[in-house]
Amino acid sequence: MARILMTENGVRQVQRRTVVLLSAAQVFGGIGTGATVSIGSILAVELSGSSVWAGAVATVMTLGAALTALPLASLADRRGRRAGQVTGLSAALAGTVLIVLSIVSGLFVLLVLGAVGIGVGTAASLQARFAAVDLADAEHRGRALSAVVWAVTVGAVAGPNLIQPGTVVGLALGLPPVAGPFVISAAGLLLAIVLLFAGLRPDPLLLAREIAAQETADHTAGGKTPGKPPTPANQRGATARTAGGGSLVRGLRAIRQSRASWLALAAVVGAHAVMVGVMSMTPLHLQELVAGPGSSHAGHASSGDVLVIIGFTISLHIAGMFALSPVMGWLTDKAGRTETIIIGFTTLIAAVAVAGFGQTSTVAVAVGLVLLGMGWSAATISGSTLLAESVPQESRVVVQGVSDMLMGAAGAVGGATSGLILSWAGYLGLNMAGGLVGAAVLTAAVVVLVARRRSPTAGTTTGSAAGSAAR
Repeated sequence: MARILMTENGVRQVQRRTVVLLSAAQVFGGIGTGATVSIGSILAVELSGSSVWAGAVATVMTLGAALTALPLASLADRRGRRAGQVTGLSAALAGTVLIVLSIVSGLFVLLVLGAVGIGVGTAASLQARFAAVDLADAEHRGRALSAVVWAVTVGAVAGPNLIQPGTVVGLALGLPPVAGPFVISAAGLLLAIVLLFAGLRPDPLLLAREIAAQETADHTAGGKTPGKPPTPANQRGATARTAGGGSLVRGLRAIRQSRASWLALAAVVGAHAVMVGVMSMTPLHLQELVAGPGSSHAGHASSGDVLVIIGFTISLHIAGMFALSPVMGWLTDKAGRTETIIIGFTTLIAAVAVAGFGQTSTVAVAVGLVLLGMGWSAATISGSTLLAESVPQESRVVVQGVSDMLMGAAGAVGGATSGLILSWAGYLGLNMAGGLVGAAVLTAAVVVLVARRRSPTAGTTTGSAAGSAAR
């Protein structure tokens, strides 16, 4: 069977099925994240009794994703993508149950623990994009990665808008109305787990390594297996799992070997920090904008009009993050990795300007949030693709884990500080702080691009995809 699967048609069939399964799982799994992002800050204020804790849910979600990114990558490195995906989504399922219990009991600590579980699921969802390219051809890598990212759109956009129908579910089950969306989220996560556990066979990462090992054995013996396709560019040189999978030191050592990998890491981390920082406080800003100052202390969390506006705005933001990801993948493959990073951060800066200076208008805030999502999408897809191509093959999986860990850590810092900045400088000040971060990364990307164009050999990367990475 292994030999059959390593034929060209067999590998293509596995790749297509892998992308379909990952996409379906992203649809169902994204529901949980969307619902938590939409009303997490409001629940935190209501259960804790203080706006100081408004950013707690976003913070622990991103911190949970950061702390578990490397362990999940290490698990995938040892046992394959299926094990990492199922483990992460199972933690998210447990998190939704804890959030329901927190609403029923009024215990803030359960909300925090539940958000951690959702964060673990977020880490798994982020790593799904890399699973989509384990068997992909080099020239289609950006588009394969973006296809799975795009699939999040349906579930993540639906999540915030499940607030109203979720209240019906909550009442039908004898739960507080606000708990209903999380019951729906739990059902979606369960479906995603079942799909991946039963369907992600053979495992794309393990199969890609088997192909590479067979190719190495054939070349060593001076022969060639009839009908066997060339090893995917992103798998050449990987004959077996390297020792120390999940090692932060090994990942950072691999990243620091090229200027392109540093830029890629800065793009992914910087974009996520800006996006989480602004997005996590927007529901609170909209609540005060619509319901009036001080509404977060007056028990307005159950106001239908406020929740609908918040849910719709966050849905538009998430659509900006994921709906155009195939376009961002196409740009990454056609225009170039660094060029798309520049496009992404230019869009992020425009986003914070529109949302910040238009802070008194729900329409302007919504437009800003859409642009924020689009900028994040361009920077994350191009940065992730560039990073994978800029490091030695044997370190690629663990580097992906390091990238997601630092991405989550940056989001946690953004979520933790955003509440303080909002209190001190207002919503405009929060957006301007995000703009400063975006401007710093944009400047670095422009410098790298100019240097590369002045010296054709600049930006050359290690690995078989060096030419692609240097584009």
